Amino acid sequence: MIKNNEHLKREVGVLGLSANIVNIIIGSGIFVLPATIAVLMGSASIIAYLFCGLLMALVMLCFAEAGSKVNNTGGPYTYIETAFGDYAGFIAGCFAVSSNLFADAAVSNALVNIITAAYPALEATYFRLIFLIILFWGLALINILGIKQGIGLVKLNTILKLLPLSILIIVGLPNITLSNLTIDSLPDLNTLGQASLILFFAFQGCETGIIVGGEVVNPKRTIPKAVLVSISTVLVVYVLLQTVGQGILGNDFQNYEAAPLAETAKIVLGSFGFLLLTVGAVISMFGNMTGSILNSPRIVYALSRDNVIPIKFLSKIHKSYTTPYTAILVYVAISFTLTVFGSFKQSVIIATSSMLLLYLGVALSVIKLRQTKTTKAQEFKIPGGLTVPILSILIIFYFLSNLASFEIIGTILIIISLSIIYVVIKFFQNKKTRIN
Repeated sequence: MIKNNEHLKREVGVLGLSANIVNIIIGSGIFVLPATIAVLMGSASIIAYLFCGLLMALVMLCFAEAGSKVNNTGGPYTYIETAFGDYAGFIAGCFAVSSNLFADAAVSNALVNIITAAYPALEATYFRLIFLIILFWGLALINILGIKQGIGLVKLNTILKLLPLSILIIVGLPNITLSNLTIDSLPDLNTLGQASLILFFAFQGCETGIIVGGEVVNPKRTIPKAVLVSISTVLVVYVLLQTVGQGILGNDFQNYEAAPLAETAKIVLGSFGFLLLTVGAVISMFGNMTGSILNSPRIVYALSRDNVIPIKFLSKIHKSYTTPYTAILVYVAISFTLTVFGSFKQSVIIATSSMLLLYLGVALSVIKLRQTKTTKAQEFKIPGGLTVPILSILIIFYFLSNLASFEIIGTILIIISLSIIYVVIKFFQNKKTRIN
């Protein structure tokens, strides 16, 4: 079961946690996906954003309530483990780690691709390998040195990634053509489901941003505030970006799937605009990686801390820097390997399906925690009874229904495999206990 994080420093406030969440969510997706969504939905693309935003708002309210009740490091894994026990925690932890690992592989591959596209001379395999080594192991070193250093880098990257997007919005809005935004016909549910499932990748990340719950100052208040501030910020930015892109380029917007926002900036700001958004995409992807390497290893730490995985050295805390350094090193090693041998599209599919299941577990954990834990005066509670968690569950099932059949079968097989591994682990743990 969950233990107290006595050896981690609580140094992350509302601003730091909000920046951490925004930094994780705004990654590579928003620089690429707007045109892809436009292909499916045309000028009605905004509906997919609002639908995804609705889901994320509902799910993040669930995160806010669960996070105010369960304050330890581990994020969604910790909430689910507290609510449903070790087995559910093991499955959730594995999905959380795998989702973040494959998301890292997707983003870092996209980062290398955009750099080599701008500078073809760097397409050599050795450059890619050297770049990835510096990226992963440099971030590992920064985060081992301390949570302050990691959060400081996250804050800087959040400002740098929002700057070019804000410039595009401010300059672009006066240049839109209203007729380009006219919705001729509403999309059917199947098209909306397909578009939303793709766009979902650009919205996920809040669950990773709050993994540092054990290092947050006054978590009962800080976590709910940061969650609501960050998801509201992201939704507003995304809707405005889609509006600007669609409003300026019209039907041509869907023809620029490689870099739709950069092409939009080129229209209103010339070659400088294209360069600005290209550099912004690089900064955004790098920022996403800094946030992930800060947060994701702490799930591994939490799994080891709670003895859900019987590898105790992963929960070691550095004596000088008070960071989970072994978990950071192991996580980075696995993520680096997946990145070297993986691809963007393959990684996105695995990350998305895993994260949907994790969100489902958090929504269910809110219902369970209300039954088993009394809500204290300082804790956040979603208004409206069980309306929000139930709506979250229904929408998540709708998203899952849009997965391809082979993806659904693959997910079921993964759950069965993890269940077998869990039984084996428990068997040997119980056997060791009897011997002692």
